[in-house]
Amino acid sequence: MNRIDKKFKELKNKNKKAFIAFITAGYPNLGVTEKLILEFAKTGVDIVELGVPFSDPMADGPIIQEASQAALKKNVQLINILGLVKKARKKTEIPICLMTYYNPIFCFGEEKFVKDAVSCGVDGVIIPDLPPEEGRTLIKAANKHGLEVICFIAPTTSPERIKYISSVSKGFIYYVSLTGVTGPRQSLPADVVNNLKVIKNITGKNICVGFGVSSSKQVKQLKKVADGVIVGSAIVKKIKENLQKKNLVEVIAKFVASLNHV
Repeated sequence: MNRIDKKFKELKNKNKKAFIAFITAGYPNLGVTEKLILEFAKTGVDIVELGVPFSDPMADGPIIQEASQAALKKNVQLINILGLVKKARKKTEIPICLMTYYNPIFCFGEEKFVKDAVSCGVDGVIIPDLPPEEGRTLIKAANKHGLEVICFIAPTTSPERIKYISSVSKGFIYYVSLTGVTGPRQSLPADVVNNLKVIKNITGKNICVGFGVSSSKQVKQLKKVADGVIVGSAIVKKIKENLQKKNLVEVIAKFVASLNHV
C-alpha cells in the first residue's frame, strides 16, 4: 500500500484529519530541506509536499515564486530533489509528494520520472498545469508503478467534472479553496465549507484543502469538513523571515506544530 493511502487509513482509524506541510525544495538549500522533512515527521506533520522550483510557477503567489527563484539560482533541479528524497528515506517513512509543473517532468521523460520517483521513495505527484485529460500517458505510467497522481478541484469545477477527476485522482484530491494563486489569507472564502460538503457528496475520495490557509484557526475550521489541510505559503514566509537564524529548522518546526495544534 502506498504511504499516502496508509496514512489516511491510519488517521481515519484514529478519527483524525491530515496535516500537509508544503516547502519549496532547496530553499534555502537542500540540506535544510532534508532537516525540515525529518523534523516535520517528528512533530505531527502527516504528509510533506515538496515544491519543485520552476521559472514560471503560475499557480503560486509571490512568496513561493521568490523561494523558487532562490532555489533555481542555486541550480536546484528535479534530479537533485529525487536524490534528496532518497537520502531522507533512509531515516523516515513520512509520505512525500512532489508539487511540480509539467515542464520539468517532460524534460526528464515521463516514464523515467515515474520510475525514478518511485525508486527514490516519492509517493505522489501534484501537477497544477496538467489537466488529467492531457496527462493520460503520465497517469498510466504512474498507476503502473505505484506513484499517485493527485488532481485538483476548484470552486468553479462542475459536478460532472468532479466525478471525472475523482475517477482518475489517487491518494487524495486537492481542493483549491479560492480562485487565485497561493498565499496566506486573513480569512477563507465564505463558500469553502459548503463547496466541500457538495464535493463530499459526489466523491468518496479524500479531499484536502489548500491555497490561502495560514492560521491554526483556519486549519481547525477546515478539518471539520475536509480530510486534510495543506499549508504552504505561511511556512515558506516563516522560513524567509528566519533565514539568518542558526536554529532555523527548530523555529520552523515549532511554527508548523503550532498551526496543527488543534
